[in-house]
Amino acid sequence: MARSLSRSLGAALALLAVSVTLSAEEQPAEAAALGADWRHWTADTQIENLPSLQRGARNFMAYCYGCHSLKFLRYQRMADDLKIPGEQLQQYLLPPGAKSTDYVITPMPAQRAADWFGKAPPDLSLIARARGTDYLFRFLTTFYADTKSVGTGVNNLALPGTAMPHVLSPLQGVQQAVFQNVEKPGEDGKPMMVAEFAHFEPGANGSLDNAQYREFVRDTVNFLDYAGEPSRLGRGNVGVWTVLFLLLFTVVAWLLKHEYWKDVR
Repeated sequence: MARSLSRSLGAALALLAVSVTLSAEEQPAEAAALGADWRHWTADTQIENLPSLQRGARNFMAYCYGCHSLKFLRYQRMADDLKIPGEQLQQYLLPPGAKSTDYVITPMPAQRAADWFGKAPPDLSLIARARGTDYLFRFLTTFYADTKSVGTGVNNLALPGTAMPHVLSPLQGVQQAVFQNVEKPGEDGKPMMVAEFAHFEPGANGSLDNAQYREFVRDTVNFLDYAGEPSRLGRGNVGVWTVLFLLLFTVVAWLLKHEYWKDVR
């Protein structure tokens, strides 16, 4: 396990240099099929999947930590919960100068972040609990090129007008969104033309194909789900032992009742 974790952590910090792309014939069809129903995409995360959580921790530190914090999570707690050996925590995840007992706090000053992006990037400790894993999955998969966005050059279907740049564009690439005019009734009851999203088309390619990128996002979202409530990992085991104790206690209680009442009868 340690060897596979080392390989996965090292690969991500090398910017996941995977050069697999879909062919030109396959990409439009897949993008159109997936893009039109983006509101129904689900993260399908599994909080008990430790390899996924390990990859998600790697992804977060490589791509999110520069702007976002997890102010309620300590590095050592993360390593203990995710079964990350201490030497790999030090080598791959712990920032220079940080201690394993520190909280995961971004080095970016909040005021500078507000100046650069218009608002300081939020802490992500509870983002999965507040917004849900499906929302996060849709947000990270629906960035598209938008020339009207002066600051970042991209927009997002799940959060229109987002100030966040598409930091995962080296992996996903930058897709193009196709909108079509649809006639809908206006506030005054008269019909009006409204631009609605139709589908995605390929634009600049990234280093991951669609399936690989979605798996990358799924792992990242899974880690954020864990970060919102780390105790969930151990809760299942505690529940099993609690049920076993209650069953054993029930048997003992029945035997005691039988012993105490046999003379009365």
